[in-house]
Amino acid sequence: MSARAGSLWERRVGHVALVLLLGGCSWDTPMSTVAGRSDFARSILDVYAIITWATVVIALVVFGVLAWVLLRFRDRPGAAMPRQTHGHTALEIAWTIAPALVLLVIAIPTVQIIFRTQAASVSPDALQVTVRGWQWWWEFRYPGLDVVTANELYLPVGRTVTLRLEGPDVIHSFWVPQLGGKRDVIPGRVNHLSFTPATPGEYRGQCAEFCGASHANMRMKIVVVPPDAFDRWVASQRTPGLEPSGAAAEGKAIYARSACVGCHTIRGVSSGTIAPDLTHFGSRATFAAGLYPNTVDDVAAWILDPVAMKPAAKMPALGLTPAEARALATYLTGLK
Repeated sequence: MSARAGSLWERRVGHVALVLLLGGCSWDTPMSTVAGRSDFARSILDVYAIITWATVVIALVVFGVLAWVLLRFRDRPGAAMPRQTHGHTALEIAWTIAPALVLLVIAIPTVQIIFRTQAASVSPDALQVTVRGWQWWWEFRYPGLDVVTANELYLPVGRTVTLRLEGPDVIHSFWVPQLGGKRDVIPGRVNHLSFTPATPGEYRGQCAEFCGASHANMRMKIVVVPPDAFDRWVASQRTPGLEPSGAAAEGKAIYARSACVGCHTIRGVSSGTIAPDLTHFGSRATFAAGLYPNTVDDVAAWILDPVAMKPAAKMPALGLTPAEARALATYLTGLK
């Protein structure tokens, strides 16, 4: 390969690498921590700004002094050895106090945010939601509204929400980057997280504490909607499901006589407490903690072999035939 051809090839590789690098630097992505959509998220960004500017100032001072030293004391032909200094009390005191002051400037707003958002309730009108982290899914209970759902948390825009975080099995961590926070969910201890969503939309979240084989599959979706849309959603969740017919009626009969009833709740049919509430399962866009779209085909495949679709899933295979699994999936996806 000629030198010119080699140089051209290297430039092309460099351009491709630059494009790939810049492609990973999008500012507003679903899991971005720098696109705040709540008061809590913006408070965190304010702390980020303090840290960033402090880092910039420190870098300018350090590199400025380093440049001066390199120029002032560079080796020159015939130059005498500079005067040697052993110890400088004022300088040593300065570089001890300066970092302490920088840390203090960062610590004060950080501690203020932690205490403000850890409060059990920051407003008498705050929406109270109990969040329970299970292996490997999220349960959301609205105690004042008599609503229970899984993996999809609906919130009204502009209203403060206080999350009560409980861990019934192992340590998890509730994290929705664009709404702020990352708060541990610990067995035997109750943590709280308060924030006010500022922008309607759908926000992705996940468990941020390793909790077992399907930790990476423990996802969630927070749906922030206008207050009137939230009220309609609450009303629909509190409304009993319609009596099924056809294949769905057959699926209901299969559900009622299978092991499903020991773990799941469907109001008026079963009252299990260790698996997701399925009363309005069909109203959710996804299932298996956000892994799959909520379609009859995917739900039927899940019923036949859950572990194949989600490693170490707690749900056992029910031993149903494909036809029975499809009838059950038809029933479940119809629970709006």
